Formats: sequence, structure tokens, C-alpha cells
Amino acid sequence: MAQVPQHKVVLDESEMPTRWYNILADLPTPPPPPLHPGTGQPIGPADLTPIFPMDLILQEVSTERYIDIPEEVQDVYRLWRPSPLFRAHRLERALGTTARIYYKYEGVSPAGSHKPNTAVPQAYYNAKAGIKKLTTETGAGQWGTSLAFACAQFGLECEVWQVRASYDGKPYRKMMIETFGGTIHPSPSDLTEAGRAVLAEHPDSPGSLGVAISEAVEAAAGDPNANYALGSVLNHVLLHQTIIGEEALLQLAKIDESVDLIVGCTGGGSNFGGLTFPFIRETLAAGGAGPVIRAVEPASCPTLTQGVYAYDFGDVAGLTPMMKMHTLGHDFIPDPIHAGGLRYHGMSPLISHLVEEGLMEAVAKGQQDCFAAGVLFARSEGIIPAPEATHALAATVDAANAATEAGESPVILTALSGHGHVDMAAYDAYLTGSLTDHTWEDSELQESVAQALSRLPQVLV
Repeated sequence: MAQVPQHKVVLDESEMPTRWYNILADLPTPPPPPLHPGTGQPIGPADLTPIFPMDLILQEVSTERYIDIPEEVQDVYRLWRPSPLFRAHRLERALGTTARIYYKYEGVSPAGSHKPNTAVPQAYYNAKAGIKKLTTETGAGQWGTSLAFACAQFGLECEVWQVRASYDGKPYRKMMIETFGGTIHPSPSDLTEAGRAVLAEHPDSPGSLGVAISEAVEAAAGDPNANYALGSVLNHVLLHQTIIGEEALLQLAKIDESVDLIVGCTGGGSNFGGLTFPFIRETLAAGGAGPVIRAVEPASCPTLTQGVYAYDFGDVAGLTPMMKMHTLGHDFIPDPIHAGGLRYHGMSPLISHLVEEGLMEAVAKGQQDCFAAGVLFARSEGIIPAPEATHALAATVDAANAATEAGESPVILTALSGHGHVDMAAYDAYLTGSLTDHTWEDSELQESVAQALSRLPQVLV
């Protein structure tokens, strides 16, 4: 009797990790510190108290290897966690590949993506601190949806500024956010000084995550009962996402499988860091013997592959701390691609540092290749991926095909960060032939970066 192939590796609730992993404890060299936007000096915990609760601030700067997940957070996590790990047998057959492909699927969450992994603890710690309202930005809408859901769990108000290009193109995200109890505005808006300044110069601006961040931070800073919540980039956000990688390690151990290549999409870096950081821990402990780790970004917003590694603001208005990161310049407005969650001018300082240290590599992909991979995946595996996740799938397909040509049989693990059920307009554009690719000449990006960095305070560290 033929052996039935194993498609899914699951953990029960009792096996769900109860600690987040903090990669700062194990890095050979620490990343450069964030700097105060006014003084250019390293910031301390007190500088962040106007917009973050102290529990999250302490996690942001912590060097403890593990941080316990509060029971109240674990209780909400159990609505969907542990998330499944799948062997992509049908995709392998469709490709005719010699590679073994696994994907960690985060689309089982209430919001349909990995974002609630950090939205829930952020809402919890803010409620614990007596905060009544959270403000935030969102690109494609996954983060805004997740924070609205999380705020509903802990009795908080939620106000979201969504990048105008995505607000117009993804109306069902607005409906989801409002169903969970949130309020949503297109960004740039006329509700903040930052938004009005952009509209005055560019009335038809498609917006950017940098603009939306400025609006949300401004709104939080002006309300003593409100704080700001960020869905990616910062250390504590990536910390919360490491439950993904911790689960994946347990699931792979169950089937006695080791990984040769890990692939994930990157916008700000949270789902990618969440999957890969626990594997990097194992690599460092083994003296450098571990999987290749590959970040995949859109060619229209090529932060890691064409940006510069420098101090820059995280937002357009210069309200956030300056962070050492790969950046295209804080006022860079990306092409309004369908993968709205990847349209950020910068990258997580931790991800940026790891790329600089040679522990990660990066590639950029155009929309056509990404949606081709997304359609292939949907037709073989039965899940329609979020546009962001198609970037990881496109690079996974490339790696699998290359392995077949070379006669190799690597194990590839990819992050399927969410489903695309409310992103079908993007698939319609691809299927009807109206989807276009956009790339940048290095000279264009260098000019953008130079102009943005010339407006920074003098940094002397």
C-alpha cells in the first residue's frame, strides 16, 4: 500500500510557545541605537513614553533572550494558534521540482495575516497602562484590521490612517476595520498637520506608509488618553512575531526535517523576522551552520537591494526617532503597487543590521512574476495568497526551479503571511492584463535618498 504523503504538521494548544525570542541577546554585534529626532543623540526609555507604554518600551530595548507571553495574550492567541505548517506537495508536482517546499500559514488568524501576533500584545500592554485609544497607520489594511480586532479584545478605541492608494483599492479592508470597531481615514487626510502639508503640495497624492505614520503619531501625541501602535519595523514588533519561527522549529522537529533555505517577503520586516530569528539563533549556536535566509521585496520599493544603510526618519514629517536602516529616503513615495503592505521607504533596523552582517540576503521581484506565482499557488495548493506573500512565493519558485536544474533536493521553508481574499482586485488586474511592473534606476533612488538625508539633523555618533 502506497504511503500517504503528509501535508500538514500541527501542534496542539499545549505545545504553543509561551515565550517570545529576543535576537538582541545573541547578535555578535549590536545594531546602532535609534536617535532622538531633535538632538540626534541616542534615545532613552523616557523619550518614548508620549506614545508607547513602558512595558513595550522595555521590550524595545531589552537584551533578555526570552520574554514571557502574558496569559491574557496567550488566551487570545489560542483563537488561531498554533498555526499550521504545510508541505506543498501539489506545488512541487506542478513545478516538477526536486526540492521539498514547506509553508508556514498565518492566514488562519482573525485578520487573515500574521499581524495579530503583535497587535494583541500591543493592545494588552496599552490597556494595562490605562490607555483608552490606539492610533496607527496601515498599508494594505492587514495591520489596521489586526489592531482593530485586538483593541476590541481589550476594550480600546482604534483609529486608523490607511494609505490612500490602498484605501481606494481595497474597500473591504475598511469594512473589516469598522466591523471590528475601528475608525478609518484615507491618508493623507485633512485631519492632521502632516496630512494637510502633503495635500497642499500634492492634492492627488496616493499616500505612503511614511505619511500615514506621521498622521497617526501626530494624533496620538496630541491626546493624553491615546498611544500609537506600529505594525512592523520596531524591535518589540519583531519580538512578538517570533512565535511563528518558534512554532515552525517545533513542527519541523516533529517530522525530523531540517531547512536549507528560508524565504519571506519584506516591507518593514515583521513576518520575515518573526519566522527567521529563531532559526538564526540556532545558526549562531551552531557556529554558522544553518539555512540561507532570503528576504524578498518589491522592485518598485527596493529598500534592501537599492537603498542605502543610513540613519533616517521612520516617517515623512520627522516625528519618529531616527533609525539606522536601509532606506530610500523618508519622503520617498513608492509606486502604488498592489502589495500595499510592502510600500515602506525603510526597513526594520534589526533586519537591516542582519543583512549588513551577512546573516541574510535580499532580492527584489516585479509584480508580474509575483502574481504568476500566486495564481500557480492558488491553483495547486488551494489558498489565494495575499499580494505581499506572492513575493515570497515567486522567490520560492525560482529557488525550486534552480534546484531542479542543478539536480539538488533542498528543503525550502517560506512564509505565507496571509490570504488574499479581500485583495481580489489585484488578481483581477493580473488576470485581465492591466497589471504593470515598475522599477527604479539606481540614479533616481540615489537622488531621492540624498535629498531626504540632507534634511536630517547632523548625526554624530
